[in-house]
Amino acid sequence: MRTTVRKAIVKAYKELNDREGWGEADPGVFDVSPPREEKFGDFSTNLAMILAARLKRKPRDLAEKLAAAFLDDGLFESVDVAGPGFMNFTLKPIHWARELSRVSGDGGSFGRTDVGQGEKVMVEYVSANPTGPLHIGHGRGAAVGDALASILAWAGYDVTREYYTNDVGLQMDNLGRSTLMRAREATGAPMEEEPPYKGEYMKDVAKAFIEKHGPEILSAPDDEALAAARKFAAENIMEGIRKDLADFNVRFDEWYSEKTLHDSGAVDSLINLLLEKGLMYEQEGALWLKTGEHGDEKDRVVRRANGVTTYLAADIAYHKSKLDREFATLVNIWGADHHGYVPRMKAVISALGGDPEKLVVRLVQLVSLKKGGQSYAMSTREGVFTTLREIIDEVGTDAVRYFFLMRSSDSQMEFDVDLAKSQSSENPVYYVQYAHARCCSIFRQAAEKGVAEPKFEEVDLSLLTGRDELRLIRRLLQLPEVVAMAARSFQPHHITGYLYEVAGLFHYFYKHNRVVSEDATLTASRMALIRALQITLKNGLGILGINAPEKM
Repeated sequence: MRTTVRKAIVKAYKELNDREGWGEADPGVFDVSPPREEKFGDFSTNLAMILAARLKRKPRDLAEKLAAAFLDDGLFESVDVAGPGFMNFTLKPIHWARELSRVSGDGGSFGRTDVGQGEKVMVEYVSANPTGPLHIGHGRGAAVGDALASILAWAGYDVTREYYTNDVGLQMDNLGRSTLMRAREATGAPMEEEPPYKGEYMKDVAKAFIEKHGPEILSAPDDEALAAARKFAAENIMEGIRKDLADFNVRFDEWYSEKTLHDSGAVDSLINLLLEKGLMYEQEGALWLKTGEHGDEKDRVVRRANGVTTYLAADIAYHKSKLDREFATLVNIWGADHHGYVPRMKAVISALGGDPEKLVVRLVQLVSLKKGGQSYAMSTREGVFTTLREIIDEVGTDAVRYFFLMRSSDSQMEFDVDLAKSQSSENPVYYVQYAHARCCSIFRQAAEKGVAEPKFEEVDLSLLTGRDELRLIRRLLQLPEVVAMAARSFQPHHITGYLYEVAGLFHYFYKHNRVVSEDATLTASRMALIRALQITLKNGLGILGINAPEKM
């Protein structure tokens, strides 16, 4: 509808330009958007204020001339001039009601847009080290990344979802050592020191390790025992991570192993390439990347003097693989503690010949837990944290995903377990899902009364003129715009906010208006509206990976 209004404004302007002889055939860039207050109409434009400087006229005079051009336009009920020259448009209600045919016609596809035009996008998210189970902080990143990938796909992008596994290096050696220490403890040996990974989960890993290899593995040479423990623990933990993510309704197209970069020689090849291009230099035996020339605060070590590569080396090789796979945009969902890493990786992209602006990083802030009115801190280093599995089992996937997506990922959040479990209007996910269930209930009740759902083309849309109906219609029709906005901003919380608002408008409408009544014609019209609403809620929840229950 916004596009329709814009076209009408441009048409009126061009006709007025020809009549007035302004010589300005192109109105230029101007805004068309809903005004802040409902009383000002459906849409507002600043066109007159934009034109004023170019035409050397008072903006209000221009606005009044433009408004007069719409007097006989069948689209608008009124066009008013406000303030210094804003124009406010109120459409005839029938035009809003007719737009419901778009929802009905598109059905399960309503909300999709083509703003992405098939551009290839890589979304990398979670990418947690396989050194322990996923905690609720990882869960927030998983929900954000998965929902964002879905939003981008709905907006017309060609999306690939990827998990990057950091399965080499010191942390994996520490994992192996922790497994061996816990395994020896389980067989009666004293624990002489704290293992690198202290979490209780390591006891389960060690037990499974002994069950597979037998206690004799603990008597094997150190290198052999460590290699076996490292490999088993990583695979065991990764298996748990995959299951947790699957149960959390999170999926990936690719699981990319850091180890493959080293085994294939990709890291060494990258270092040679950077040396050949003069992008690295040697100092005191170490190799440094000239990131300082590309926006980073200083140059960074890629290979230490002892010949061991840094984490950055593999990360550069990984991002080069993304560029080699010809992704136009690279989206990384990282924890907030990676804030300083952002300019570094943009510098890397630039050094590799890519556009650093095509690297989009969304930082996910930590999650604290509130339960029984008490807040709980989390420490992954000490192994004191709430796992994603625990919160899923207690609250449910739908509530956890919705709560994680309610606000911008870069804002800290406190997860209120009691609220997430409550079945009341105070629980936002319950509030939205109940709106969908209520829509389904209306159709069941109508069928019980012998009232069949009408065909949309047979409905009298002119009856949908009430204030409550129009408020609901206007907002539910905006799903494609909201999807496009969420895609452009790389922020899923726009969808949750939209759904909550639509649900609120519906609950208000339902409280003050009867859908199935003695008036058969009005009943048919309102049932068409409810069907469009039900489609919108289901699609919106589906974009976020959340179920739309038919009964609650």
